[in-house]
Amino acid sequence: MTEQNLPPEFLDLLRSVTARRPRTVIDHILQHGYVTTEELRDRYGYNHPPRGARDVREQGIPLETFRVVGSDGRRIAAYRFGDPSEQRSAQLSGRTAFSSRIKEALIESAGSRCNIYLEPFPAGELQIDHRIPFEIAGSGDLSENPDDYMLLCPSANRAKSWSCEHCDNWQARDVGVCRSCYWAFPENYSHVAMREMRRLDIIWTGDQTADFDTLSDQAVSEGWELPDFVKEVLRRHLRGSD
Repeated sequence: MTEQNLPPEFLDLLRSVTARRPRTVIDHILQHGYVTTEELRDRYGYNHPPRGARDVREQGIPLETFRVVGSDGRRIAAYRFGDPSEQRSAQLSGRTAFSSRIKEALIESAGSRCNIYLEPFPAGELQIDHRIPFEIAGSGDLSENPDDYMLLCPSANRAKSWSCEHCDNWQARDVGVCRSCYWAFPENYSHVAMREMRRLDIIWTGDQTADFDTLSDQAVSEGWELPDFVKEVLRRHLRGSD
């Protein structure tokens, strides 16, 4: 879809974006028709390329994800403008006006910790994230209710972004599916990105790292991969407590 055949109101929306990161992605798509995750990483320096697409979507601009062949022969994600009729007049560009209040409320409610890893982090490292992605819920998710948000450390935010974008519901946009997903409500969920899974993310910090090293060494000595060994240790414990 070239600039010549884009509706005027859609072009107006594209031109209204001034923030550098989404502007970069928009200009590339306007010039080339699409942008790949490889280009976002190597040409524009996105450490987490899907974040580049999200920057654009958060401006109310629909993007489609599809697959192309990368320079190494593997299939990679690429992004192009979606149906202009799906553009959203409500944008997230003004969310910084209430971010500090939302963040303070979330920290007061649950502490300065990541909602996924459940570990404490400095408040400055925690990022406000919509429980249900804006790309799914649309303008109806532009709420100032702290319950609609969660605090995530950068690692968890990247993991959630990747998993959500590769979920079938990314296109279906069923809010109900998101509400029962681990990435929206890790405290009460029935699936992980529409997969029958249960997930536990554990971080060892400070003095706890010695325990991790002990687990890792024992896993190697018994011929286990570490995640499987942790599950086996838990199974042994549960059997012993019967």
